[in-house]
Amino acid sequence: MRDTCEDRLVDPERVSDVRTRMPSSPEVKNLADVFALLGDPNRLRLLVALSEAGELCVCDLAATCAMSESAVSHALRLLRAHRVVAVSRRGRRAYYRLEDAHVRMLLDLGRSHTEHATPLHPAEVAQ
Repeated sequence: MRDTCEDRLVDPERVSDVRTRMPSSPEVKNLADVFALLGDPNRLRLLVALSEAGELCVCDLAATCAMSESAVSHALRLLRAHRVVAVSRRGRRAYYRLEDAHVRMLLDLGRSHTEHATPLHPAEVAQ
């Protein structure tokens, strides 16, 4: 099976239509950054914990995810910088939560997808 086209443009109207709806380069970069953040198992654990709990402080997140408070704080700084999590302060404690419903939807859809999809080993994809 070949992965290349003999013709360089089969459906020019469709190509043109899709190109006009493609996000800008900065938008694609921001989206890639968010997915990269979600691609780290420790950060993903933190997000799932926040999804389940609603809101937790750093020490409770560390205990929940079996991580050091330092590692949790570092991960939360990255997630907060990309508006994946939000923080509120009560006294000397900082409590983290998912930024909005979109983040929860990404997590829910990802979890649903992995429950219903059988991953292929990279060697199997080439066949």
